Amino acid sequence: MSDGTPADLFFDAAIGLLQRVREEEAESIAAAGTLLADTVAAGGRLFAFGAGHSSLAAQDVVYRAGGLALMNLLAVPGVVGVDVTPATLGSALERVDGLASAVLDTSPVRSGDALVIISLSGRNALPVEMALNARALGMKVIGVTSLAYASQTKSRHSSDTFLKDHCDIVLDSKIAVGDAELTLDTIAAPFAPASTVVTTALMQAVMATAAAALADRGIEPPLLRSGNVDGGHEWNGRVMREYGDRIFYRH
Repeated sequence: MSDGTPADLFFDAAIGLLQRVREEEAESIAAAGTLLADTVAAGGRLFAFGAGHSSLAAQDVVYRAGGLALMNLLAVPGVVGVDVTPATLGSALERVDGLASAVLDTSPVRSGDALVIISLSGRNALPVEMALNARALGMKVIGVTSLAYASQTKSRHSSDTFLKDHCDIVLDSKIAVGDAELTLDTIAAPFAPASTVVTTALMQAVMATAAAALADRGIEPPLLRSGNVDGGHEWNGRVMREYGDRIFYRH
């Protein structure tokens, strides 16, 4: 039983959210994993995109030991991560109309590929436009977002729509608006965000589902191994050679 420390309260909140997504999103997780397996089996390529801290879950499935080698990061300069200076520029770029179009037009994506778009709020122009344009190109889109934002906030895209409105499959992270799990009388603002924990778990659940679905079809999942285990580099080299035309982070 929790003794009520902030650490315990945060773990309780995160575990509760993980249990919710495990139970309530099981069908969508299975569908998303199957979609990725279908794409791989058909010769398509896999891409992931996230802006700001949502990019952390996207980066976690790219060039990842134990992960699918075919997952590529669709990067938007100044938006992926908080390394841009000032950090607030990244937030501003998420609201710029036309940026997603420019990125997709100059990227290797094509019809038949799959794109996972991660956006906690799903309200900014960038993820909405990314989903809209990706589907127009013939791509399948999986959205990872919190549906609470769609009912409690307003869209910042000219269409007044959210990411969830332009996806083939939506995974709801269940994160409350504001992304802060704890409050204390002695602290003015809510604190302790859990979106990264939950979203990363959702993504890894989808990746595991996709790998198993490929194996069930008699297709060896193109998985990467850790370079820190004996034989890992040799294993990865073989995978890179076999699937090199669908892996873009190695060029």
